[in-house]
Amino acid sequence: MQRQYEPLREAIRAAIDRVCESGRFILGPDCEQLEKGIAAYVGVKHAVACASGSDGLLLALMALGIQPGDEVIVPSFTFFATASAVSRLGGVPVFVDIEPRTFNINPDLVEQRITSLTKAIIPVHLFGQCADMPAIRAIAADRKIQVVEDAAQAIGATCGDRSAGSMGEIGCFSFYPTKNLGAFGDAGMLTTDDDDLAARLRLFRAHGMEPRYYHKVIGINSRLDSIQAAILNVKLPHVNRWAQLRRANAEFYTELMTECGLDRILTLPVAAPGRRHVWNQYVIRVPNGRRDALRTHLATAKIGTEIYYPVNLHEQECFRSLGYGAGSLPESEQAAREVLALPIFPELRVVEQRAVVTRLAEFFGTAKPASPASVKRPKFLDRQAETRVEKRA
Repeated sequence: MQRQYEPLREAIRAAIDRVCESGRFILGPDCEQLEKGIAAYVGVKHAVACASGSDGLLLALMALGIQPGDEVIVPSFTFFATASAVSRLGGVPVFVDIEPRTFNINPDLVEQRITSLTKAIIPVHLFGQCADMPAIRAIAADRKIQVVEDAAQAIGATCGDRSAGSMGEIGCFSFYPTKNLGAFGDAGMLTTDDDDLAARLRLFRAHGMEPRYYHKVIGINSRLDSIQAAILNVKLPHVNRWAQLRRANAEFYTELMTECGLDRILTLPVAAPGRRHVWNQYVIRVPNGRRDALRTHLATAKIGTEIYYPVNLHEQECFRSLGYGAGSLPESEQAAREVLALPIFPELRVVEQRAVVTRLAEFFGTAKPASPASVKRPKFLDRQAETRVEKRA
């Protein structure tokens, strides 16, 4: 993160200073500017800032009127917040298995789990790639079920000509520091084309208060700090370029691993046809129970990795009462045993990627990447990336 911060240091400090001098620390002009910028970037009418991506999911379900006993279909192979938002409102998360190559919820299985109690579906655009939204939207429309996009990891991703966050009733984004667009702490955003939903989201995020000290509904306190908004306003014009660099890094990893024959041992991540992957994570699958040993091997070389996610939600103790046993969601359970995320941040250097793949080759006993002198820097990395924010209709 330090590599990303250094070129922006002065602009970020100046933005923070402006907030401090204004004295408007919560939902001030910087938040309004960020809301307008994100709405334009995603291609929707409204963006509503909140305190975190987790709060965004909760607010979305509150605005849609999810009640105790309502069922909400969610993937199990995802971060906890996706399902916890349902449970906090007394709803019932209905866990559905994933597509093994994309790690996203399987639309065919979604259709099988719909009942008369199903009120919403939350597809998660995991690791930076959109779920199969045309299929999910078709299923939802036929049954008048609402769709909330968990786009926490997918700002800038697309499915066809639509951006993540523009394909459901509400889209939910996280600006946690490790995301493609990251704040210096927690921050979130909700997106929608529906005027009434936008008004309800704004009401619920501020204790249900409008005007001040008059409460129409019971909301929560989830207002975005102006300092975080100011930082994000500095970073937003760079998000396309950073996504391009992540894609270049993903392509180079795949090229190097294929050169070494690692593609015959590992399952490498793919971008599904018709979808723009923004590579919040580059996640390989390590078969035969060797994932943890490989992670230890990489750690000895000071190569950081992470496991997203070691325990599926349907296997978590807090959801045990829902009755999902071992083998209930086989693809999700296998993924939890095999996945390993490699470094993919935009400022990652070619020599560092070669080092990662060299260590992988050592572990599996394959050929190592060609010598540095014979490896050219990918042309993708040398191109001048567009830095302006593109408004997509």
